[in-house]
Amino acid sequence: MFLREYRPIGHRVACFALMLFGPLQAGCPLDKFGLFLIVALLRVLSVLPYSFVARFGSALGTTLYRLPSRRKHIVLVNLRLCFPAKSALEHEQLGRAHFQHVVRSYLERGIQWFGSAKSIDKIVQIESEIDLDDKNAPPTIFMGFHFVGIEVGCMRYSTHLPVASLYTRMSNAPMCDLARRQRGRFGAEMIERATSARKVVGLLRSGTPVMLAADMDQGIDNSVFVPFFGVEACTLTSISRLAKLGRARVVPFVTEVLPDFRGYKLTIFKPLSDYPSSSETVDARRMNEFLETQILRFPEQYYWVHRRFKHRPVGVAGVY
Repeated sequence: MFLREYRPIGHRVACFALMLFGPLQAGCPLDKFGLFLIVALLRVLSVLPYSFVARFGSALGTTLYRLPSRRKHIVLVNLRLCFPAKSALEHEQLGRAHFQHVVRSYLERGIQWFGSAKSIDKIVQIESEIDLDDKNAPPTIFMGFHFVGIEVGCMRYSTHLPVASLYTRMSNAPMCDLARRQRGRFGAEMIERATSARKVVGLLRSGTPVMLAADMDQGIDNSVFVPFFGVEACTLTSISRLAKLGRARVVPFVTEVLPDFRGYKLTIFKPLSDYPSSSETVDARRMNEFLETQILRFPEQYYWVHRRFKHRPVGVAGVY
């Protein structure tokens, strides 16, 4: 199998299904044969009807939720922390719906990574509060958030307009190279987050918009603790700093999954006013507050499988 060491069956299946198409985590190694199978599967999925792939992914997510797994535990911990007023049953229902969306989004990467620009345009509609064709637009940072549709939204934008996008390197190098290559195949310039600052500033000042998301716990470096649904969360300050250096406006965007397997909607909002401010902490808090308003619209679509509260303030116990 793809896991070289023994794991309980629930962990093995969930690890393979949930991590295979997303950021590979420690404990889920992937060899060349496994990567070959992933590519083969995604190519097959890319030519199947979108509605079939979406429905199958949703059904598979329901099945995987029934299995014990580390990711299920993380999802439920996050939901309990962020929605303490909800009952245990509501947390379970929301967790199940989230698994449906996550697994579905992984299978839909067949279309995203190997489908044509036309096939992506067909499933993603754009609604923008700014003029995307404005040739005189100021330097722009598109501030994204990790909803399950973030990747297809970024790719939809790149099918028609120039853009650069930041990515975090995966632990599996071949998978990372595949993801970077396929995500950028319509012309988006892919920039590794760890070496991005000078490059991003140069792109912004030259007029190329940059898409990045800073809503995940990447460690305490260049981060501050600010509330996220009332819980102190380690939050990156990179958008605030890059906006200052690049003299850029910050434009939030969100890609939501539409009901009835109708695809996605990429919503591009107006630029945030007075952002960046003189305080990175204030900016981080504002980013989280904006994100909270969007999560409340469709909470099952946010990326709860991530350990959002991995790092804790000094003296505060871990939650996972």
